[in-house]
Amino acid sequence: MPYIQPLDRAAATGATAATLDAIQKKLGALPNLFRTLARSPAALQAYVQLAAAAGGGRFDAARRERIALTVGEANDCGYCVAAHGALGAMAGLDDAQIEAARVARANDARETAVLSLAQRIVANRGHVDTAALDAFKSAGFDDADVLEVLVNVVLNVFTNYTNHLARTEIDFPVRAKLAA
Repeated sequence: MPYIQPLDRAAATGATAATLDAIQKKLGALPNLFRTLARSPAALQAYVQLAAAAGGGRFDAARRERIALTVGEANDCGYCVAAHGALGAMAGLDDAQIEAARVARANDARETAVLSLAQRIVANRGHVDTAALDAFKSAGFDDADVLEVLVNVVLNVFTNYTNHLARTEIDFPVRAKLAA
């Protein structure tokens, strides 16, 4: 049972109602995460604005979904793993790519470098050693790309922690926990 109850859409007013309507139009549904964030207009707008900024960056949707899967798995967020499994499929990832992203792997060295950096940022709370940053850059990335990975990690940590605190009910196809 959720600790923070999702806001009933009918109870939303003003900018919150408009934001929820836009999300529902874009996704074809109104996931529990957004109705939960709507309990605080500041939290909902923080998510929407950061997601828009990340979406306007260098990384395409498939890469952003891979990062979300890596971060969700690193933070043990079943909601986000389920949600980004579904969204990843919508972005063109197949099931093998979705499962690989959960463990920071991809079918190409550049994508694996992105996911490895994302995983290290989470695991080390941002304290990533110079050798790991240099390895990321040697895969063909630059300083701006380091920051793009960070923006996407931060966005997903926000939703992971929201779901942990709220105990958000999963309303996407659940993905099995990975073996230890």
